Amino acid sequence: MKSAILLCAIALIAGAQVPYQRLSDAVREPQNWLTYNGSYASTHYSTLDQIRSDNVSALELKWVWQANSLEKIEATPLVVDGVMYLTDPPNDVVAVDGQTGRVFWRYHYVLPAGVAPCCGRVNRGLAILGNNLYLGTLDAHLVALDAATGRKRWDVKVADYEQGYSLTLAPLAIHDKIIVGPAGGELGIRGFIAAYDAETGKELWRFNTIPEPGEPGHETWTGDSWKHGGAPVWLTGSYDSELNLTYWGIGNPGPDWNPELRLGDNLYSDCVVALDADTGKLKWYFQFSPHDGFDFDAVQVPVLTDLSWKGKSRKAMLWGNRNGFFYVLDRSSGEFLLGRPFVKQTWTAGLDERGRPIRLPERMPSAEGSLTYPGVQGGTNWYAPSFSSLTGLFYLTSWDDYPGIYYSWEQPYEAGKWFAGGSVRAELPAITRQEIRTAGPEAGYGAIRALDPATGRRVWEYRMNDVSDSGLLTTAGGLLFSGNREGHFLVLNARDGKLLWTRYLGGQVASSPITWSVDGRQFVSIASGHAVFTFGLRQ
Repeated sequence: MKSAILLCAIALIAGAQVPYQRLSDAVREPQNWLTYNGSYASTHYSTLDQIRSDNVSALELKWVWQANSLEKIEATPLVVDGVMYLTDPPNDVVAVDGQTGRVFWRYHYVLPAGVAPCCGRVNRGLAILGNNLYLGTLDAHLVALDAATGRKRWDVKVADYEQGYSLTLAPLAIHDKIIVGPAGGELGIRGFIAAYDAETGKELWRFNTIPEPGEPGHETWTGDSWKHGGAPVWLTGSYDSELNLTYWGIGNPGPDWNPELRLGDNLYSDCVVALDADTGKLKWYFQFSPHDGFDFDAVQVPVLTDLSWKGKSRKAMLWGNRNGFFYVLDRSSGEFLLGRPFVKQTWTAGLDERGRPIRLPERMPSAEGSLTYPGVQGGTNWYAPSFSSLTGLFYLTSWDDYPGIYYSWEQPYEAGKWFAGGSVRAELPAITRQEIRTAGPEAGYGAIRALDPATGRRVWEYRMNDVSDSGLLTTAGGLLFSGNREGHFLVLNARDGKLLWTRYLGGQVASSPITWSVDGRQFVSIASGHAVFTFGLRQ
């Protein structure tokens, strides 16, 4: 029986080659989901419109795929010509029939016993190029698999997991290269972005997210703090094929909550960097949170779209940042165009004309604890936002009115061990309780928010009883799909935020929904808990 299924998979997948040109033109293949973010522009918008507000009530469950792992799924699947490829956490890969959920093949990656990543045994997905799938592992390897059979083609070591490095992101395939970066910012790593030859696994270029002595930006670190300064890269970037620039969000500097040990701006932590995709050379950068003391990783999805800006067409980048501000940048040059808070924030007095935060020193972490908004989870985080070309709105998952009490202390670096230099507490000391009470009975809530990119102002919001870790998906059917931590799958009207349909799935939604089609029938898939649920219209 297994051999018959494998032969069926090979027959189905053999013709499903995905050369670079298909990835570059992914928006012309709405029936597929070819990259982690759906396309190089990372808009999480699909032109499929079979499911609309007037028929969404006819959505019904078509199949469920159950993971072997009991870890929550944070991965976003790929769909190529009716075949879905997904990861079973931490590092198994599975190919299933998109119409039935039947498993074609499974690849099991054996991790060393000593792997202890900082933030969960998670994996966020795969890349595909040609006939290969590409997987990053928790012991910091990059693995290439045959997409038709799941057999391993090569396996290269990217970094040393015993020093705190791991790969939790979905790789990004550009031209003949596979690009990755490591997680581990709380374990004293020194981050980088690296490109590998898709056929051989040979490293082709590397960009250090913390500059070495002699490199521009090194002077923004004092002493030897750069050696273990974090700046990880644990979420997939975007790419503009016309500019040949790939954009990546960089994580927090370390130690997280004792910035006195690393005086300076700490480049390129908390930045978006624009790199030449062929060479890895830095074209420009923009730093959202210089000298970060709050763990405000800039590891969010860079959303690329063209906007009319003050009467001129601009190649724009939209960014909802963990630090509580929404930004619009020019993605050709990195020029700051707009910055506006989208949640309550008290760590700055605002942004100057260059987009640099005007810091409030009294809000920085301290031995006594400093109450600051937003809390360590941020105003948003790694969950994917969306930009709809139908409505012209930018959507993101937000956590509002959640503070953190930030503590700082001395801590020496020890290889492979927690290196945060402090902590954040959720409970509030007595002297601050009155400040929280004055925020009102609705203080602290999660919401899906729609923002106008031209102004950064809120157009609508959909409030939830709890916060959410779910990414967003918008479609040409005028819909927005998402989920929440309670286990609900939601469909909203993308224009006004009205709830149109919901189903309780029972597990935390901590990934992004996707949509795709087979034989003219549109489907929507979403992970909840440790299962993937696929819905379609009632026939």
